[in-house]
Amino acid sequence: MNLLKPMLLVALFCISLFSFSQNTSSQDSKFAVGFFTGYNRGLGFNVNFTALNPIESLPMHLRFGIGYTSLDPGNSADARRIFINNATNGVPEEKGKSFDYRLDFMWKTNLLNLEESYIVFGPRYSSFTANFKYVGGNEDFDVISKQFGLGLGAETQFKISEKFNLVTAIGLDYFFNNTLKGHDTSYSPDNDNVNPRNDNANNDAQFTFSDANKAIKQPSLMPRVLLGVVYKL
Repeated sequence: MNLLKPMLLVALFCISLFSFSQNTSSQDSKFAVGFFTGYNRGLGFNVNFTALNPIESLPMHLRFGIGYTSLDPGNSADARRIFINNATNGVPEEKGKSFDYRLDFMWKTNLLNLEESYIVFGPRYSSFTANFKYVGGNEDFDVISKQFGLGLGAETQFKISEKFNLVTAIGLDYFFNNTLKGHDTSYSPDNDNVNPRNDNANNDAQFTFSDANKAIKQPSLMPRVLLGVVYKL
């Protein structure tokens, strides 16, 4: 599986960092690593690395994270019509996934009257793939998109030990529409499309980006409810 190798590398990296930092007091911690999982419009996982108080005069941490989410890819019948042809044979199989990259500004707040609560916000980037396969229909193709976005949320950390914190997080990411590419066809938000297909149910009018965007569920509004742990190095 393509995802296995990078996950193993991340795990080995985290284990080596944990071992290196065993003799470091949490009061001296300048960095932390974390792992989150939960709902992100689908089952999601996230690994992250945090610089703790990089600017001493500001009550803020800076965090970089990489996530993977299994998503509903969209409507398989419409995807075939819009990106390939009007055939209906074959049994459809579909799956979707997204890798997201996020930079979080974690601003400490007393809003919840808890020891470690944060307002979290920052830029996002998503790499989305929807796969549609028609068993017996000789079709197997991907639809992909690359998107920028913004995110906002709240997070609370509860101390488990001198090094470990339990984390609960909620938030909402918004990704801007971008070009959907599949097979030899693409649809762009400005409708500067490449090789658009004809809609035989609508007098052979060409499909538009709006049609493609309804059929393919690329990231747009992405609610997040996550649980995780943070280890201070």
